[in-house]
Amino acid sequence: MNRNTSKAIALGARLRNAREANNLSQRALGKKIGIVHSLLSRNESGQRVPTRAEVIRILDPLEVTESERQEILEMAEDTSGSQLQVIEVPEQRAQLAALLEVEQMAKEVVDWSPLVIPGLLQVSSYTLAIMEASRIPDEEIATRIAVRMGRRDILTRRNAVRFTALVGQSVFDQKIGGPEVMVEQLEHLMVMAARPNVDIRVVPTATGWHSGLSCPFLLLNCEGTSFVHLEYPTSAVFVQEPDAVAGFQSCVPELLDIAMSSEQSAELIAREAERIAGVT
Repeated sequence: MNRNTSKAIALGARLRNAREANNLSQRALGKKIGIVHSLLSRNESGQRVPTRAEVIRILDPLEVTESERQEILEMAEDTSGSQLQVIEVPEQRAQLAALLEVEQMAKEVVDWSPLVIPGLLQVSSYTLAIMEASRIPDEEIATRIAVRMGRRDILTRRNAVRFTALVGQSVFDQKIGGPEVMVEQLEHLMVMAARPNVDIRVVPTATGWHSGLSCPFLLLNCEGTSFVHLEYPTSAVFVQEPDAVAGFQSCVPELLDIAMSSEQSAELIAREAERIAGVT
């Protein structure tokens, strides 16, 4: 498995979660198993991929369920290192772990979302409306919403991520969750747009063809490497090959060029919130 692939990062996240669940620091675990803590740190960040034997050594002193142990070992056995990683439903837990880890590592995130409010800017009522309409099992909804709300921390934490949200104008014509939910959502956008690290830009519907019409995407620029995450109803794709990522990166200036300014976007969002509120 290549270093810094989505699966390497997901494996590292699972190893870190297992260690933390046992209330052990990297230094303490390293002392138990005779491995320097800096090596464990590189494993957990995805910068280095441990062998299966090393993973067994790491897990042996930890209390983990047998099913979790087998899942982690299966991840360690996958050495394909695919740079275009398609992740189907059975692997979505690992994929989500990878996405969460990459978001935490990112210095800058760009989200092109032509049809819905970007996930990092959604309020819980808006997310709930989407999940209910998507027929997500009831027993999964609360956990999924909690995870999505937790992801927003990267926008408000100390050393917050620089976030550019490119939002399609048609998003404001949606009636997701009804008027009250939409007003709450748009008011949240106005609050977030006031943050110095968040830039929300509306891309007008009345434009000619542009490369962003090909598909929505989430671009995550990390230290020394970048990823693109593409999400579909039943699967997801991490794009990691540099030339492929560069193709998405080249879309961003084009989208910014046709988008409204930050000020114009804020004014439109405020007007839309007033308009929808007037309907209730």
